[in-house]
Amino acid sequence: MDKVSQALAEAALYTDGQEYTVIHLPLAAITAAAGVLAEIGEAFSVVIADKDEVTLILAREIWDDFKQARLPERQVAPEPFRLVTFDLPLTMDLVGFMAAVSGALAEAGVPLLAFSAYARDHLLVPAAQFDTAWAALKTLKALQSGA
Repeated sequence: MDKVSQALAEAALYTDGQEYTVIHLPLAAITAAAGVLAEIGEAFSVVIADKDEVTLILAREIWDDFKQARLPERQVAPEPFRLVTFDLPLTMDLVGFMAAVSGALAEAGVPLLAFSAYARDHLLVPAAQFDTAWAALKTLKALQSGA
């Protein structure tokens, strides 16, 4: 069994049952976005800053508390997302893991937002397609277990 198949077979799929909001902010809002994350201390939240924008991902219920007062200049994804975590430490030299995952979801017609932490990979999928995504990933794991 190759490394990708082994990692997929061994990784437990985890979800926390929450809906998440994806928020676009202007680059100048990085300090405010980081402040929100520092204040809430949630188990899954993301802030990404690149040369053009800041992206903030928060549990939907938390976003409702912050959107008006703290982050007035924003664009919000129109639909909520759900989290899928591959709950297994992955090495940084693992090649093809996300390709296999994104391929399985593409075949199922499910878009994804992918995030890598130091040792674990996470996906956000549209909440309306979560069950389809979960089933596709379970099937992928089962196929890899038999590889």
